[in-house]
Amino acid sequence: MRVLVLGGTTEGRALASTCAAVPGLEVISSLAGRTSAPLLPAGEVRIGGFGGVDGLVAYLRAESVDAVVDATHPFAATITGNAAAASSLAGVPLLVLRRPGWAERPGDVWHRVATLPAAAAALPALGERVFLTTGRQGLAAFAGVDACWFLSRSVQAPVAPVPRRLEVLLDRGPFTAEGERALLARHRIDVLVTKDSGGSAAKLDAARERGIPVVMVDRPPLPRSVTVAATVEAAAEWLRRGSAAACTSG
Repeated sequence: MRVLVLGGTTEGRALASTCAAVPGLEVISSLAGRTSAPLLPAGEVRIGGFGGVDGLVAYLRAESVDAVVDATHPFAATITGNAAAASSLAGVPLLVLRRPGWAERPGDVWHRVATLPAAAAALPALGERVFLTTGRQGLAAFAGVDACWFLSRSVQAPVAPVPRRLEVLLDRGPFTAEGERALLARHRIDVLVTKDSGGSAAKLDAARERGIPVVMVDRPPLPRSVTVAATVEAAAEWLRRGSAAACTSG
């Protein structure tokens, strides 16, 4: 059974490693190629886009792919939409692997918004020194907010347009609560902006402890009628069942 994992996340790498130990599963991990030095998963890896829905359909057919797991970032809405459309056209089952989002806890001061522009519009009333953890590709939404100073953290340096008052911190997680507390204090951060990507909540814990408001950008909706797994273990079990069924029918 040949499985295409649309990866680039911790979950995608973990799934590839898990599947490498399952007899009868052959995994190909696909990375978008937006990071110059990505962390590579176990097994076969391809880097680069497919050329939209038609290109992905052609790839699935040419490579005799039996199943697709979309383990991309929860905000990679275009890739997820293309995967849903292409899998349907090619007649290949699709599973979306998405870790759960974050939930508010006592002491949190969250302001939920639907988009990055909405987050930018909310900032001047919430604070002046902003910690942005929304990724380098989202900085354009904050380029016109001159009333705030921004600290942006990303794996690679951003490109224009960016906020006029911007300091860039190049770093890769995972991050600890202790480190996040020190960072917020050192830069005198008074508001945090992040996407509801789930996973480690160290920055949210640090913000709660310091009484810092959080602007939380909600996830884009998933395509209708897709099957979703919340954990790597659940995704691996879905693939095992498919592999077993393929062996039985063969």
